[in-house]
Amino acid sequence: MEFGILALLPPVVAIILAILTRNVVPALFAGVFVGATMINGWNPLLGLYASFEQFIIPALGDEWNANVLIYCGLFGVLIVVFQTTGGAQALANAFANRIRSRKGAQASTGLLGISLFIDDYFNALTVGSVMRSITDKLRISREKLAYIVDSTSAPTCLLVPVSTWVVYVMGLIGTEFVRMDIDQSEYLMYLATIPFNYYAILAIFTVFIVIFLRFDYGPMAKAELRAVKTGKLIRDGGQPPAADEITAAQPATDTPKVRNLVVPMLVLLALIPPLFLWTGNYPENSFVVAIGEADGGMSILMAAFAAIIVALLMGVSQKMFTFIEAIHLVMKGIKGMMLVFVILILAWSIGSVSAEVGTDQFLVQLAEQSSLTPALFPVLIFIAGAIIAFTTGTSYGTFAIMIPIAIPLAVSMDIALPLAIAAVLSGGIFGDHCSPISDTSVLSSAGSASDHMDHVNTQLPYAITVGITGIISFFIAGVTGTWWIALLTGLVLTTLAAYTLTKLWGQNIPSYTPE
Repeated sequence: MEFGILALLPPVVAIILAILTRNVVPALFAGVFVGATMINGWNPLLGLYASFEQFIIPALGDEWNANVLIYCGLFGVLIVVFQTTGGAQALANAFANRIRSRKGAQASTGLLGISLFIDDYFNALTVGSVMRSITDKLRISREKLAYIVDSTSAPTCLLVPVSTWVVYVMGLIGTEFVRMDIDQSEYLMYLATIPFNYYAILAIFTVFIVIFLRFDYGPMAKAELRAVKTGKLIRDGGQPPAADEITAAQPATDTPKVRNLVVPMLVLLALIPPLFLWTGNYPENSFVVAIGEADGGMSILMAAFAAIIVALLMGVSQKMFTFIEAIHLVMKGIKGMMLVFVILILAWSIGSVSAEVGTDQFLVQLAEQSSLTPALFPVLIFIAGAIIAFTTGTSYGTFAIMIPIAIPLAVSMDIALPLAIAAVLSGGIFGDHCSPISDTSVLSSAGSASDHMDHVNTQLPYAITVGITGIISFFIAGVTGTWWIALLTGLVLTTLAAYTLTKLWGQNIPSYTPE
């Protein structure tokens, strides 16, 4: 059945409703329902039935999809166990004994943010709440703390190849590869996007040049000047979140140990390479062939499962919780990933619906007939992703909407898939950093005990600075096809822009030494 331009209807409905409702779950379901209704002769009753019978339930039963859902749940368990055993708390405490200056406290916060790369929620809640007592002593504004936390959480989760974000994006990429019969490893494809993920790289880079070169400008400069001169860490009238909203789980020990986080993480990271080789039939296959043919999902699943066993055994052996309580922690972690499960299932479903109505074929034909140049493609994908993420407040939902569109377009225009996917990922984070309804921004404000809108207003100039230089980087990558020229240009332009804005829009922040 040919639908022509109406083939765009399911994803367009999803995008428009996501913008209007600021909730991606009903938007994605509506897209599935519209597509199912189209396929069934525009009968809404049959469409509702088909939404579940033809798309949602098969998405749950697919072997690859089930694999993704299981290891998403396992990562949720790891997050809860790390919080309960106090490993993250101990890692932050280790920093505290060596911090003696405002610059050192900010740098330590940034380093901790990079270290806790497993999940952005876990990162935002942990780093802000743990480092707050240290930064308060050195009169670092809560706005600056929230900025460092927010700008090192999600970007790091997309740049380190083991995190809940990697798991989620791999699921989206893998589904498109299966649908389009692309014979590539979704994990290796994800790894290939890392050097092209310009906004994520430049956002973290900006955090550290702001810290070490004291590039404070805009509302952030005023907040820092207020904190140093008056000791007011939040503005008069600012409303930080309540204490019980800051953390989801408290350490089960008064003497947390760094090894409770480090040992399971080492197990996780150490097992992934040999599992990739094993599932890729090494040594019968060569090293490169084995990596390329590896079952990435199963490899990460088994590594995460082993890390959970180690983490739970360490907790039980230290008498932090009993065996029965360990089982409750497992269930709590799985429950915490429920929203991710729902988004993934609906994302897979709308991908199948779009394929049935011919959305990708229509877009491919349109792209082939248009004058859109490959150089502009990643820029437009980046901007589109940023707009969706800004209006919906969710990077996950943006990825679910944009990746099924970006991959077939990139294939049809002979554009490097890593560049196209990275443009989606970067755009999602950029819009998320600018949005006042972003969940990670809310959690960063909560963990840092900063007024949320003050956090958004002080972070916005930095995010826009990086967003503009990111657009330039994506354009250069589209022209040259090489990642390093675009990245080097972005690093230089970001530094020059931050320096200029500090001169034009900054404040002279005096040093401070606690008594």
